[in-house]
Amino acid sequence: MALQWLILSYVVAAEVVIAVVLTLPYPMVVKKRVVSLVSLILQPAASIVAFAAFPLCDIYWKNEHRLSCSSEVCTATERDRYEKSYNKDLELLEEAEKRHKDE
Repeated sequence: MALQWLILSYVVAAEVVIAVVLTLPYPMVVKKRVVSLVSLILQPAASIVAFAAFPLCDIYWKNEHRLSCSSEVCTATERDRYEKSYNKDLELLEEAEKRHKDE
């Protein structure tokens, strides 16, 4: 997770530098070269962003749906409570799906 934050901070820093270079009154030749360099870098990176979205969604899903225990080790009752709540959510979704099909 720390590596993702490090990469994100580098990307934000690069965006700031590019924004500063493009907004300061430099000659147009410098601006055109910066824009062409950025476009050359972003064209292959566009496919990476699409594939990076899947692991980020997976991390978010696992974080939102993880077992919350009162101590370091989960007890049997906590696991049962988690399973019951998970099954209840599934039942509610199935009922909503049936209602939409009936309409």
